[in-house]
Amino acid sequence: MLLQQQGSRVEVARPQVFSGRMEEVSMFINATRLYIRMKMTEEVAATQVAWVLLYVQGGIAEAWKDNLLDKLAKGESEVESAEQLFTKIRNDFGETSEEERKIEQLRTIEQGGRTCNEYMQEFKKVTRGSSYEGRPLIKEFKRGLNGAIRRKLAEAEEPPTTIGEWQERAVRLDRNQRQSRAEERVLERNMACPGGNAQPRGGGLYGGKGGQITWRTEGGYRGKGGGSTLDRGGGQTGPRRDPNAMDIDRSRGGDRTCYMCGKWGHMAKNCWERHKGRVVETPQESAKGNGGQ
Repeated sequence: MLLQQQGSRVEVARPQVFSGRMEEVSMFINATRLYIRMKMTEEVAATQVAWVLLYVQGGIAEAWKDNLLDKLAKGESEVESAEQLFTKIRNDFGETSEEERKIEQLRTIEQGGRTCNEYMQEFKKVTRGSSYEGRPLIKEFKRGLNGAIRRKLAEAEEPPTTIGEWQERAVRLDRNQRQSRAEERVLERNMACPGGNAQPRGGGLYGGKGGQITWRTEGGYRGKGGGSTLDRGGGQTGPRRDPNAMDIDRSRGGDRTCYMCGKWGHMAKNCWERHKGRVVETPQESAKGNGGQ
């Protein structure tokens, strides 16, 4: 009697409203059960049930409560005590619903753009409490894998047979493929930039269209309307001059375009095709010829 009187003076927090969400089930049941034990032990069972239902509000729980109250009024409900009510709440909103939700997640989860290890960790988390095991579990894991990995493992000489083997080998294969693709990208960049990834401050060679390598200067790219390009086949195609710029090289006798073959890099007098046709006179040679007459 003394304990009951002391207990009656203990302040007990009232439970929070239950809206039917699965994550609220355990907390709501524990809070209401504790309050009844501390404050309502002398109340009849019907009063305890009615008091618990006062805190069932909102969401899908509101319609559920209305149906239950209707059955209680008609004497058709099997709920006769607070503990029976807790069991019904747990069955309707708790563990059973959680299992169904996890099964639904298990059937829709996919690797997508994530690593296989990230996919596997989420798959394991969803698997807990789903009641899936054995071949059905392997089937769902295979379904969610990216197609390339799934086919590679299925076509292996000794394909995996257990869920553990599927997960371990899938993660290892995915890691190797990602590392291989990263190395290929580095090699492609190095092939396009023979000097390596870090270009000299003054410029560097970069891959271009049509099998050409374009020289990049600090001021921009050359080879498009104002620079020289290097052909991958071997030769330099020659400079592209600005038509409005002063031709200082020509005035100094430094022109390197052959008037015989039209190629850049040598003069007509040194052309190796001189014997194949008539030499076209350069302006300098024509002036000398006129002066000699």
